[in-house]
Order: sequence, then structure tokens, then C-alpha cells
Amino acid sequence: MNGVRITSGKTIEPFGPKFRKLPKRALKRIGVVDVGSNSIRLVVFDGAARSPAYFYNEKVMAGLGQDMARTGRLNPKGIERGFSALQRFALLAKSMDIEPLTCVATAAVREAEDGPDFQRRVERETGLKLYVIDGEEEARLSAQGVLLGWPDARGLVCDIGGNSMELAEVGGGKVGRRVTSQLGPFRLQQVPQARLRDHVDAILNDLAGAMGRDHDRIYLVGGSWRAIARLDMERSGYPMTVLHEYRMSPDSLRQTIDWIAGQDLATLRARVGISGSRIELVPLAAQVLSRLIKVFDPAELAVSSYGIREGLLYEHMSDTLRRRDPLIEAARFTERQLARMPGFGKKLYHFLLPLFPDLPPERDRLMRAACLLHDTAWRAHPDYRAEACFDNVTRANMAALSHPERIYLGLALLHRYKNNRAQSQMAPLFALLSPDQIRDAEVLGKAMRFGAMFAIDDPSDAAALRLSGGRLELRLTATGRSLMGEVAQSRFQSLCKSMEVEGTVV
Repeated sequence: MNGVRITSGKTIEPFGPKFRKLPKRALKRIGVVDVGSNSIRLVVFDGAARSPAYFYNEKVMAGLGQDMARTGRLNPKGIERGFSALQRFALLAKSMDIEPLTCVATAAVREAEDGPDFQRRVERETGLKLYVIDGEEEARLSAQGVLLGWPDARGLVCDIGGNSMELAEVGGGKVGRRVTSQLGPFRLQQVPQARLRDHVDAILNDLAGAMGRDHDRIYLVGGSWRAIARLDMERSGYPMTVLHEYRMSPDSLRQTIDWIAGQDLATLRARVGISGSRIELVPLAAQVLSRLIKVFDPAELAVSSYGIREGLLYEHMSDTLRRRDPLIEAARFTERQLARMPGFGKKLYHFLLPLFPDLPPERDRLMRAACLLHDTAWRAHPDYRAEACFDNVTRANMAALSHPERIYLGLALLHRYKNNRAQSQMAPLFALLSPDQIRDAEVLGKAMRFGAMFAIDDPSDAAALRLSGGRLELRLTATGRSLMGEVAQSRFQSLCKSMEVEGTVV
């Protein structure tokens, strides 16, 4: 079938026993190297916590697979660039006491005539064990990366590299059927332009036959897809540049693909900062994406910055850890590292909970996260804490957080430090929220701003809140009366005003 290989969904785990499953919230640094057809990247994760931080991240555009479709061999210059990068990565890992690195190679090394020679040289001269994985395993690991960032992901993961493109089903926290093809841009460079559309359509129809066409969402993984998404942001004037969880409609993408075709690549590169080697592949990748939309007809396409490298980290995780909420885990870790009173965020959440009866689960988790993060910007200058909070959250490496949810969380934290958002530099981003969402975020922020006035061991020892009808009652203990000074009184009245209720202090 036009170079397409499929698997039934049976899990193939070449690493299996080699990967020690880590207990919940284990914080051991883990390093992975992804040797792809176009780039080679080292990522060191700061532990296998459910929402890991990127302790170190470096990429080299080696171009190992360039011209391989024509020659059958790795690119000679790419070999030297790649080998130099791997030497450097081996030394860096040793200096960070991260040994051994988990190194995987994908399409270029597995398909090139001299791939085994490159693999042996790397192991002999750098000491790195390079695992060459097949396309189905590459699809599985990429899909696992999507699950790390999107625990409830359901649909089709599409990972494009330089020499191949993989698809995998995800749903219910599991990876299902997987398929690999030769739809990488390097390979398509060898197809005459007059035959390109028919060639791509034939392969995509085989892929659709293997994977089905009933997937509402396609998760896009890979540098070429991210480049196109960044250009979609540029064309549409989107106010954020965070690519992870960026959602696009098929119509918007078609418009962007047509727009790219009429632009000068050098000009586009200068406008959005895409590397030269990446922008060269965008026109071909855009043609594949155009036909992918046509053949699979999804309702939505979403960008995942998480892929094979995060999938390797996911391999380390115990099932218990995988079931945890990445957002809450990230917020807990940040509170532990940066807050003045680690652990107070949970108590603040319970103290404020009576203000928000019958919260739907998606709002409840945002409130939990906000309370955990409410005091993590205290080191910033007082004049900039509100903006620092907002900026940190909207740009943070946090998973399981849509763009509107990022803005909601950021706006709540902005109001934790500031009553008024007028003339905020962040105002263009507020457009991603509805008026009701903006009001709700303001109320949550002002509630945290008031609750922080009771930053003793447990605020419930000082006061209790009760919301009934149009009245908010604050009951104070003896300790609470001592804490309820002029500033606290002012913040309580500001909270009541934003909630449009009458406040009483008992």
C-alpha cells in the first residue's frame, strides 16, 4: 500500500524493562535524545513528575535524511553535524550526572543504507546506545507524548518528520492502531510537482483505509506542523504565540496554506523566526496538510508540542503517576519551589470554596491551580507582580491547559495582586475570553487577594465565608478579628462589589 505499514494496536515496547517505572511525583532528572531525519535534540526533563519541567533543551538541525530518498544514504554533511551534536550531548549529560541517556533514531537512520554504520560509530566513539525504532514504535511514542500533555486526548495523532509521517489512534488514555508512511518532506522533494498531489492522495487514502475517517480531532506533532501553525497565528493576528494546544479549524488552515503559497519564504522566516532549514520544508508540508484535511475531514486540528521525547518520558511513569492531572502537579511543584508558605494554597482553596458552589470540574481544577500559584510571584517588584503572574502562566510550560484556560488562570492571578486591569499590556489576550469568563476570573482573583490576608497556618482558624442569596457573610474568630485590619476590610468590600453581593462581617 504505497509504502504504508500498519500495526493492529498491540503495544511494542523495546525499552520496557530497561525503563524503571518511577513512583508518583518522583523528581529524578531524565535525559532523552531524538535523532530525527532533520533535527537532533537533547531534552533533559527535571524529573518524571506528571508535568515535567524542561531542565535543558538543545536542538541541532543536522539534516541527516536530506537527499536520502535519492541516494539511499545519510547526508554526508548531516553525518558530521549529527555526530558532533551527539558528542556534545554525551558530554553535557555526563556533566549533569544523567547517564545513560535514552537515545532513539527514527526514519533516516533506520532506512539509510549506511544507518547501521552511523549507529555503530556513535556507540563506539560517544558511548551512547542508539536505539533505532521502526515506524510503528515511533508512532506509539509520539502518541504517548500527546497523552502526557493531553490525558483526555481522543482522535488521531499525526507526527511528521523529514522522511516519514506516522498516525496513531488515542483515546481513553491508550494508544491504539498505528501506521507509518513515507510522507516526509525530504522524500516528497524527489516526487515531480506534476505528480505530487496524486502521490500524496494515494498514500493518504491508504492511511485512511487503515485508520478510518471518523476522527473529529487531529493532533499535529512535528516541527513542520508547528511552523505552519505559527504562520496561521501570524496570518490571523492571533494574540498568543504559545503553540501547544493551539486549535485550528480546517477552513482557517486552508486559508493559511493558500496564504503561504503567495508569500516569500525569506520574508516569512524573518517575521516569525522559523529556521531556514525548517522554512524550506513548509511548502511541501503544507501541501500534505491540505490533502490530509481533505481526506480525513476533521472538525478541528490541534498542535501538540509534546511528541516522541515526551513519549519516552511517559514510558518511565507508573500508571498511578499517569493518572494525575498535569496542571495540578505543575502548580504543586511551582508552589513548593517558589511560594513563601508552601502548602497554604490548598488551605486557601478550601477557605474560598463556599464562594463558588456547584463548580463544574473544569472550573474547579482552574481554581485549585490558581490557589496553588497565588503566591509564587512574590519575588517580583511589587509594581510588576500582577503582570508577572499573568505572563508566567500564559507562557508557562504547562500541560492540559487550553489557551482560554491559560488566560483565565493568568487573569485570576493578575487580580490576586491588582484590583484594576485597565490599561493592562495584556489586554489583547483578554479577547480569548467571554465577558462572563472575565468576570469569573476577576472574582476568583479578588477572592484570593482577600484570602491571602489570612495567611496563617490555616485561614479557617480565623474566618469562615458563607454565601446566601445576595449576601456574603464573613464570620470571624478572635484570631480573625485581630487579622481583619483596614486593608483586609477594603479587599473584602472589593470582592463583594465584583460578586455583586452585599457583604457583612459577623
